[in-house]
Amino acid sequence: MQSKLKISRVTNKGLHFLSSRYENKFSCYQKHTFAALPPLATGYNPASVEQDKYVFQKTQKHCGSKHGPYRMLLPPPNVTGNLHLGHALNATLQDVICRQQRQLGYEVEWIPGTDHAGIATQVIVEKNLFKERGITRHQLGRTPFLLEVWKWKRKKGDRIIEDLRKLGCTLEWDSEYFTMDEKQSRAVNTAFIRLFDEGLIQRHKSLVNWSCALESAISDIEVDLLELSGPTTLNVPGHKASVEFGRLYDIKYRVCNSNDEITVSTTRPETVLGDVAVAVHPQDPRYEKYRNQEQVFLNHPFRNEQIPLVFDVKVDQNFGTGAVKITPAHDRIDYEIAKQHLLEPIQVFTEQGTITDKFEVFKGLPRFVARERVLDELSNLQLLGAAKPHAMVLPICSRSKDVVEYMLRPQWFLHCKPLAEAAVSEVRSGRMKIQPENFEIDWYRWLEACRDWCISRQLWWGHQIPAYLATDIEGNTCWVAALNTEDATKLAKTKLNAELRSVERDPDVLDTWFSSSLLPFSVSNWPSSEYKSRYPLDLMATGHDILFFWVARMVMMGVKLTGEAPFKRVLLNGIVCDAHGRKMSKSLGNVVTPNQVVQGASLEELQKEIHASYDAGILSQDELKKSLRGLQKMFPQGIQQCGTDALRFTLCSHNIKNHFVNFDVAECYTNKLFLNKIWQATRYTIGAAEKLNLSLTDIETMGNCPLSKWDRWILSRLADTLTTVSQSIERYDFHLATAALKQFFYNNLCDVYLETTKPAINEGTANGYISCATLATCLSWGLQAMSVFTPFIVEELLKYLPRGIHLHLSRYFNADVEAEIEVILTICHAVRQLKSQNKISKKHEPCLFIFVSDPKALAELELHLKPISALTLTTEVFVELLTPNELKLRRQSFQFFSTAGHHCSFGLQVNRVYEQTRKVVKPSHELNQKKLDRLQAELERYRMRINDEGFLRSASEQVQKRHNQKIQQLELEIKNIRNLTS
Repeated sequence: MQSKLKISRVTNKGLHFLSSRYENKFSCYQKHTFAALPPLATGYNPASVEQDKYVFQKTQKHCGSKHGPYRMLLPPPNVTGNLHLGHALNATLQDVICRQQRQLGYEVEWIPGTDHAGIATQVIVEKNLFKERGITRHQLGRTPFLLEVWKWKRKKGDRIIEDLRKLGCTLEWDSEYFTMDEKQSRAVNTAFIRLFDEGLIQRHKSLVNWSCALESAISDIEVDLLELSGPTTLNVPGHKASVEFGRLYDIKYRVCNSNDEITVSTTRPETVLGDVAVAVHPQDPRYEKYRNQEQVFLNHPFRNEQIPLVFDVKVDQNFGTGAVKITPAHDRIDYEIAKQHLLEPIQVFTEQGTITDKFEVFKGLPRFVARERVLDELSNLQLLGAAKPHAMVLPICSRSKDVVEYMLRPQWFLHCKPLAEAAVSEVRSGRMKIQPENFEIDWYRWLEACRDWCISRQLWWGHQIPAYLATDIEGNTCWVAALNTEDATKLAKTKLNAELRSVERDPDVLDTWFSSSLLPFSVSNWPSSEYKSRYPLDLMATGHDILFFWVARMVMMGVKLTGEAPFKRVLLNGIVCDAHGRKMSKSLGNVVTPNQVVQGASLEELQKEIHASYDAGILSQDELKKSLRGLQKMFPQGIQQCGTDALRFTLCSHNIKNHFVNFDVAECYTNKLFLNKIWQATRYTIGAAEKLNLSLTDIETMGNCPLSKWDRWILSRLADTLTTVSQSIERYDFHLATAALKQFFYNNLCDVYLETTKPAINEGTANGYISCATLATCLSWGLQAMSVFTPFIVEELLKYLPRGIHLHLSRYFNADVEAEIEVILTICHAVRQLKSQNKISKKHEPCLFIFVSDPKALAELELHLKPISALTLTTEVFVELLTPNELKLRRQSFQFFSTAGHHCSFGLQVNRVYEQTRKVVKPSHELNQKKLDRLQAELERYRMRINDEGFLRSASEQVQKRHNQKIQQLELEIKNIRNLTS
């Protein structure tokens, strides 16, 4: 029974896709008045399509919920920043998910917001303040400085929100938050007080990452590890002269009451001032003689003290001499060794990075100036040995570019062990899923070895810690946590049981990640009980680089403070790099912003933005020069305009689950051309309808129409494509969805099916009407599936196409028809390839002769002569049934002759104009010999694989069958070519 296509218009109920493998409802589109539409522009111009358009109007927001709510939270970008490609990737893939969930009938709530970004914001405002007014924050004072920060926030804060809107993100803007707004502050203070009262937050001294430039502790994520291969000169904030790193210095310690010396090796000679011991491994034979002595002491070169020689298994025997200096106040391993041996740390540096008053000769010197003085003094004392080049890793503060010190400071710490155990349990039990799954191993490893979290920062911008130091009249002190001074006073009086002399609030602020860790419930007004109606979230999508800094902490805090994990599923995307896989940085000049890709930018405009960063104090003079050089190399011609849809489609065309996502601007421009292809296909369809006097809005009058095999083939491809798109998005394999759409629109619809419709449409036959209707159907369905990736162009084109076509696509998926058409396309490809190799064009009036040896193949090919002619751009097509011997004789009458796989042979005849205009081309026998060589190499590869024992063991029976079929097909094609060339 012949398949029929029923096309009907449905008003505002939308388009129903009823398939056994894919059932969907596109219901969030408004009906348009087609008669009033202007003609579709001759070419796709993203600027005009996207201008003043935000594809998420209030009328589209709530389209009726069939499956209930679906909730997500956008990871908050820094309030003072611009939208970068990392933000764009994460926001786009989340928007794709949200749009898809709405199409499936969910009431989606996707919450936007921005982060106050304590360190980043304070640094940028400080730099700007100094550049414009020549003053520091300390000169200005805390309150006036905070007013400057709020002023900066109001001036710059809306920029990134506008960028998200331009990106087409369908966020719930009514729920927008800022991590320092009143609601967030209440949640932060409440969380701190509860954790403090339970004893999970405590204040004590411990080693922390310290930035002397910021005069603050910083988190691990704000520490960049700079690998040095040897001596390297760097600029360090606060030092006028550059500083050399990458040398290993030998320093001698003299053994007391002996002529012995023990040499230690260090890259930090200035920390010798704080040495409290020298350590060796207990099994190191070089120091075995000291193990039998009761206690060995060494003379400290500067403190007029004796320090012990200790034995510890943590010492690396292979480093230097095997003896190491122990400076517990400035090194993590040294700190652990010192605790084990009951040694008191000695602080060498102040918070500003100068030498403390304890060391009279060196006091007040900047640490790296003191380094040179220490080396001079050691040399004078004849205690300085060799200085050798040394590869090392230098910790750098990502915000201030300062060399990070490890400092022993009193800080607030959150005890994470019990919270981490609960977070581990959520994943082990399956209550929470992480994708890609390989990150679950990292999740367990990190959380099971989780250290206490330093949550205090010595900044001015941020949530001031709600902790108060109370002192009674006798000088006794205690810490209490409270919402205000009045509550703190009451608590402290009870705790100290005495009258108070003072109650002072801690001036420090909380780590930005602390407030961010509460967001899944704080945005829903926690601690008020109303948060429960919007908690937990369904999905948290973010970059894998903050899995522990943010995701793990959200889970720890969520389980602890609400009793439930904050989301059911975690999706981690890769980090965006440039086309060469390099991390984007201003110093490399390879930073690309979404706006530059969308709007395009000349080299001069790109350079102007770099200069603006320098003028704002973000880049140094050296970084400016490096950035401009890198920019010239990366984008000598600037960046071509691509548009938002092309940017979104390109970002989603990568496997976002990979560790890195390499973004290439050239690929983005290619996708703009792909969108233009769809635009032109729509123009062709509209023009065809006008030529046939057919209204695309009134297609239902056609009733039931018989379909050709090409109609059924394209509908089969459509059904398969939409199934792939749906399943791929559901698995977060967005690259497979975009690849399927590109294959369908580019290769199936535009390059093939559309070309086959031209004869019937031009002739105005009944088949032309069916072809036009089929084109409209494919465009309408395909575009609506593509709308999650490219909303702007889809919204524009769907104005001209029917949106309410009922179609049971599962009935049109036909593997037999696809296999038959695939043979035709293989033949057409081979013909076009031969034409291209010999520069045969339409003006040469090529005539195609196809030769087969099977009557069944002859009958099938005769059904497709017109499509073959259209797809190969030949004037006429003939099919003949010939034996191998007859084929040899016929071959002699053709100048151009070849094979199309194992299916057939073919020849081309051209007019005399070709002989007059052709350039030198290779004879067919040479081209066929090359083809023969390639096929023989391919056959050998297949034979090697099918004879491999490992392949036979691991490959399924179906896979092995396909390999054997391919071998047979290659053998047949090789035989046919040899017959031609013999």
